[in-house]
Amino acid sequence: MSFAIGCAVWAYKGWVGEFYPQGTRATDFLSFYSRRFTTVEGNTTFYATPNQETVSRWARETPPGFEFCLKLPREITHHGLLQPHICKALEFLAQMRPLGERMGPIFAQLPPSYAPILLEDLTNFLTAWPSADAPLALEVRHPDWFKEPHASNLRCLLEQLSVGRVILDSRPIYHGDDDPQLHSERRKPKLPVEFSVTAPFSLIRLISHPDLSVNQPFMVEWVTQIQEWLNAGVRIYFFVHCPIEERSPSTALHFQQLLEQNRVPVPPLPGNHLQSTPHQLSLW
Repeated sequence: MSFAIGCAVWAYKGWVGEFYPQGTRATDFLSFYSRRFTTVEGNTTFYATPNQETVSRWARETPPGFEFCLKLPREITHHGLLQPHICKALEFLAQMRPLGERMGPIFAQLPPSYAPILLEDLTNFLTAWPSADAPLALEVRHPDWFKEPHASNLRCLLEQLSVGRVILDSRPIYHGDDDPQLHSERRKPKLPVEFSVTAPFSLIRLISHPDLSVNQPFMVEWVTQIQEWLNAGVRIYFFVHCPIEERSPSTALHFQQLLEQNRVPVPPLPGNHLQSTPHQLSLW
């Protein structure tokens, strides 16, 4: 498949009763999730690394074609320089290998403190990563990465090493007078959107507003952009977040419908006959 869509997590109890049928057990969340969506961001590995037995179980519980885009642990990406943690990063990759074909690009998210002055450290880390058989995607959050000459330097580095760009779009939650993150534990940064592709694939993270109508102009823009990239042969992983996590699945399903309505060449979601997306809006 050239396009996959999903959310940041699967183990969310608040989805029981709407996205998950009433009475769904926590042990069945992944199995059910993977039969509604085609990928998951896998934030769980940012906080704790699962053992290989758990990883093997994830592979068994999900159907062919489903992909995990797992995040590197914060002890690797959020403790200063990256180069001293290369061995840990490779160990993490080895522990994820039991996923087999269900392992999508690994996702490295750098903190706002990781600035362009550390480009050499970043280069050494990315060069050590075996991107030929384990695709890696990078998200940067220091504002200077989006300014020249640092933006061009980063783009060239990623292109040279075939490292994908993680595109964070937090515009919806900063659009309007209200702040939908008031009760969020972790606020998303307000950064420019870098509409560039540096590898044969890209990860897009849409931080959606709880009010579906607020997302519409940004979704329209993404429909056009995704169509352009798919026509160019780029594989797209699209993840929907929301400060109110209960809304994420319905917003993701809504965006899938917008793509289909606009004849974007995306595969239909599995279990399509089970889907119900309340409060749907037309693309136009």
